[in-house]
Amino acid sequence: MDILKKVNNTIKRYAMLYGGERVLIALSGGPDSVCLLHLLHELRKQWKISLEALYVDHGLRPDETEREKRFCKEIAERLGVGFNTVEVDVRTYAEREGLSLQEAARVLRYHALEQEAIRTESDRIATGHHADDQAETVVMRLIRGSGRRGLSGIPPVRGKIIRPLIEVQKTEIERYLQERGLKFLTDSSNLKKDYLRNRIRQEVIPVLKRFNPNLTKTLSRVASVLREEDEYLDIQVAKALMRLISRKSDKSVELFLSPLETMERVILRRALLRVIDETRGLREIGVEHIEEIIRLIQEGSTGARIYLPGGIRVIKSYSTLTITSQAPERVGEYTLNVPGETVVKEAGLVLISSITAEKDNLGDGRYEVSLDLDSLSFPLRIRARQKGDYFYPFGFGKRKKLQDFFVDEKVPRDVRDSVPIIVSGDDIVWVVGYRLDDRFKVLPSTRRVLKIIARVSRLR
Repeated sequence: MDILKKVNNTIKRYAMLYGGERVLIALSGGPDSVCLLHLLHELRKQWKISLEALYVDHGLRPDETEREKRFCKEIAERLGVGFNTVEVDVRTYAEREGLSLQEAARVLRYHALEQEAIRTESDRIATGHHADDQAETVVMRLIRGSGRRGLSGIPPVRGKIIRPLIEVQKTEIERYLQERGLKFLTDSSNLKKDYLRNRIRQEVIPVLKRFNPNLTKTLSRVASVLREEDEYLDIQVAKALMRLISRKSDKSVELFLSPLETMERVILRRALLRVIDETRGLREIGVEHIEEIIRLIQEGSTGARIYLPGGIRVIKSYSTLTITSQAPERVGEYTLNVPGETVVKEAGLVLISSITAEKDNLGDGRYEVSLDLDSLSFPLRIRARQKGDYFYPFGFGKRKKLQDFFVDEKVPRDVRDSVPIIVSGDDIVWVVGYRLDDRFKVLPSTRRVLKIIARVSRLR
């Protein structure tokens, strides 16, 4: 089939264009982007589209980029296409975010394209990914142990981004350029074997083609089938999440635990991945991490938690599972209002205090305590733990370091700074939510009692 017809069919099949759009083309000067530019230029009247082009300078090949910029500008001007260049600092970004140069370049390139699309009021962003790129991606992700979603490869459409060449093979692109006498440049980084993709292209794919000469078409077809199945499963996951989510914010999702425990594993994996996608940054969460979460759901005790890359924490409660990238806040400094209410916003608690002579109901010692008022030095302060803290845990009989107490009580390390500590002078009176200090307990001789109740604050 003629390459122009094939691209046109791809545009129709995946609804890449409806007609009348402004399309921004990622133009590098390489054969793929040059081919894409000319093909869309040939189709512009049929689809009534206007074209813009952008060259992104990654700052990695200073000896080549000026030539590439001039080359891209000349092509664009010859075809009457608007052209611009943008510079991004890949090395600095990669170092700051802990990414490889390739991954950092990809992130910044797409960001630059999105910003240019806004500036030029472009409706679509077209990139030159083709069928061979698709095949290489499938092999690369298979080597890395990706699941179904990863093996579905490069999507033909993702938001504004369209890939009109995704069903065109590299040989077809080269033939198109040769037949029309179109010049292009070669990116020297594509020849290096430092990058996994290049090694797959140069070493692995040729070997696999000995067993299947139609490997590119086969892997592209496999990716297409997996993508369709992936989209179907996504619909099922979306339906499942509608009944799973208890509470949600930008960095935290709370899920009802009961449905998770009986959910089919294939849907559960994808639901967890979807939730994590909404709470994480750039770091990868692998299949082994998802399996770890499933073990927590099925076997973990209440209060158990796991720590994942990118600052993700997964916490199992009595009836919910919380997945969050929000770091716990350290409790600030407060004065306890006596009598009255004191909101400790970092802990999400309100402390309600009152003075009474009643000694019958002394509380549970965790969320409700009774203290000998006359043994206290006012004002009582609320603060976070400090190095060297110790107290006399009620019922323990002797002094204990707060750090050791937290360890023995299995208080998670990421929670310890958010536990409110009530102190009288320099002495700990109450580790809120855990234990009263024995020195301030109510005695038979006690005349006045200070009652303090800790409740969840609605102001959090």
